[in-house]
Amino acid sequence: MTYKILVVEDEVSIATLLQYNLQQAGYEVVVANDGKDGLHKAILEKPDLILLDLMLPKMDGMEVCKELRIKKINTPIIMLTAKDDEFDKVLGLELGADDYMTKPFSPREVMARVKAVLRRSKVTEVVKEEEEHVEQTYSFGQLQVLPDRFEAFLGEEVLEFTPKEFELLVYLLENKNRVLTRDQLLSAVWNYDFAGDTRIVDVHISHLREQIEENSRKPKFIKTIRGLGYKFEEPKL
Repeated sequence: MTYKILVVEDEVSIATLLQYNLQQAGYEVVVANDGKDGLHKAILEKPDLILLDLMLPKMDGMEVCKELRIKKINTPIIMLTAKDDEFDKVLGLELGADDYMTKPFSPREVMARVKAVLRRSKVTEVVKEEEEHVEQTYSFGQLQVLPDRFEAFLGEEVLEFTPKEFELLVYLLENKNRVLTRDQLLSAVWNYDFAGDTRIVDVHISHLREQIEENSRKPKFIKTIRGLGYKFEEPKL
């Protein structure tokens, strides 16, 4: 299977370098040089992954990301940014990006991130395995999660997650009552084979809590284990 990757980058040298390395690795590549064209091609071309620059003409990367998620397009997004600004990175993740990379980056790092995101993409896994597994359901009080359907409910409310958020939730459920370190979560969900930024985990955990907890500051399900990591705790009856 040949994956299609959309590169949205206004710096011609970077766009060309990304296109060359991705094509050398066997990917089909579509390039857009501004945000509006990137949004249009993301909808029209239906890529498997989007490399999205933050600072773009006509429409910035944050707006593109937000618009795609509003339109329920859950294509995995890796945000590219020249800013070493934690606020921008966190905001990008909260708007629905799956990962981010700070420029300058090496072609090797780009390939590793791309492979990891594609390999772990829940959308692809669900399509492949839809008819191969007995449907699994997790129910904890008002919370109900159906991994094979990519669906989650809190009572009657339908919960909306990005593919990476949903995958993280399912992994926590599969390991309920077990303490998982940030590095373990980073390895299992993002599949990084090198040292990654564990703040990615914290941002996604925070967003999960906002969705599934009655009070995200006093979580009943996803507990912080100080100095270690996180645990999905099955509430006691």
